[in-house]
Amino acid sequence: MKVLWEMFATFFKIGICTFGGGYAMLPMLEREIVKGHGWATMDELLDYFAIGQCTPGIIAVNTATFVGYKRKGCAGGIAATLGVIAPSILIITAIAALLSNFMEYEIVGHAFAGIRIAVCAMILKTILKLGKSAVKKWWHILLAVCAFAAAALVKINTIVIVAATICGGAAYFFLSGRKGGEKS
Repeated sequence: MKVLWEMFATFFKIGICTFGGGYAMLPMLEREIVKGHGWATMDELLDYFAIGQCTPGIIAVNTATFVGYKRKGCAGGIAATLGVIAPSILIITAIAALLSNFMEYEIVGHAFAGIRIAVCAMILKTILKLGKSAVKKWWHILLAVCAFAAAALVKINTIVIVAATICGGAAYFFLSGRKGGEKS
């Protein structure tokens, strides 16, 4: 029970201290989950993040569920998930009750503009960190550039991009003659 409470509290802290959604949470997830508690390795966290991106739902919630489930099964998944969503529920409830009274004030608009800028900076930091961790070979760079170009320039649906990069990685594996457990 102590571990479940610790998971809830850790993910509550992550949920309350991070603005900007799942991508902005990666640095805090790394600090708390990988370095702080050792509940996952950085590679595992990146895998959870990738799977969380490809599955329905919010990436931060999916990642919390994966980490919690890995650590303590179904109860861990529930504790981590409740921990990460509880701050949002509390904050959204408070904002909904109060925001309509304050939106006409110019300072509130400027505060939100500042939050958007900070979120962009956190997302950029996450992209750079993901790039350093995930892009290790020449063909990783090729897939990343093609995926970016497809999303940003050609505006291809992200599901198609994810499916294509999965096929590209599998094709490289089979065409390079790699066997079973060898990493590339």
